Amino acid sequence: MRQIQISARSGAGRASDRSGSRRRWRKGTDEERRSRDNGTDAKNDGVERPERGSRPGSALPDYKQYTLGRKTTRLAAAVGCTILYGVGLLFYSNPLLALLLVPGGFYAPRLLRNYMRSRRRRILNLQFKQTLFSLSSSLSAGRSVENAFREAIRDLLLLDPDGGGDMAAELNIICTRLEYGQPIEEALQDFSRRAGMEDVARFADVFSVCKRTGGDLIEVVRRTSGIIGEKLDIEQEIAVSVAQKRFEAQALLLSPLAMLLFMNLSAGDYMQPMHTGVGLVISTLALGGLVLCYGWISKIMNIPL
Repeated sequence: MRQIQISARSGAGRASDRSGSRRRWRKGTDEERRSRDNGTDAKNDGVERPERGSRPGSALPDYKQYTLGRKTTRLAAAVGCTILYGVGLLFYSNPLLALLLVPGGFYAPRLLRNYMRSRRRRILNLQFKQTLFSLSSSLSAGRSVENAFREAIRDLLLLDPDGGGDMAAELNIICTRLEYGQPIEEALQDFSRRAGMEDVARFADVFSVCKRTGGDLIEVVRRTSGIIGEKLDIEQEIAVSVAQKRFEAQALLLSPLAMLLFMNLSAGDYMQPMHTGVGLVISTLALGGLVLCYGWISKIMNIPL
């Protein structure tokens, strides 16, 4: 009888343990479900997670494009419209005629977007050169390809402690894809498509061929980094030699505006014939010639390699 009571108690204890574990399991699943609904993980409270089911690579940056924020776009348009309105007042001294130039200020966001895109691509190209040097030294030291890419991230962070820039982010993406089992050739090809730069595309193609055929990666990376480094050095020399001429061109473009401002302030009666009749036509032709000179100088100073 005593054995039956002990077995009954043990059976009841096991049943209560199972029911308790079942309740804890249900509680845990409910918490996980609620955390997923709120965009967080139960194991890491307060840490936001990407939305489940999102397509991989959909949020990766495209370096062939640059998107300005809404506030920046409005500010650039406002500054452009204000500058053109001031130029119109200098040439015409008529607020109504000056308003005809204001719509041209809405072209300012496009100029700013093109400048920011070219600046970002130029910095990315320079960081890509530094990455190739780091990969070459790591592979020469006997590291594997995966470890060489991870070491390149550390080298970029040493050069730029603020975060390493876009190239460090791309190397992190490549290393993450390697951890998920994606071939490194596919990761490099995806980066070259988004970068849209000739040097990156050539390196990705050569790297993929060497990886498939068993070529000498150390020699390939060394030669590629040397060629790209020479190209960037030539670009920097050209930029230094053209910088003075670019400054002179900007000074020549601003000198007519400064002269008009001086004449309007010091001798307004002398400039009065330019604001009526045939003078308006002459002022319009002069303004058009100034715009053509700006476009011409911009094309001359742009020296692609």
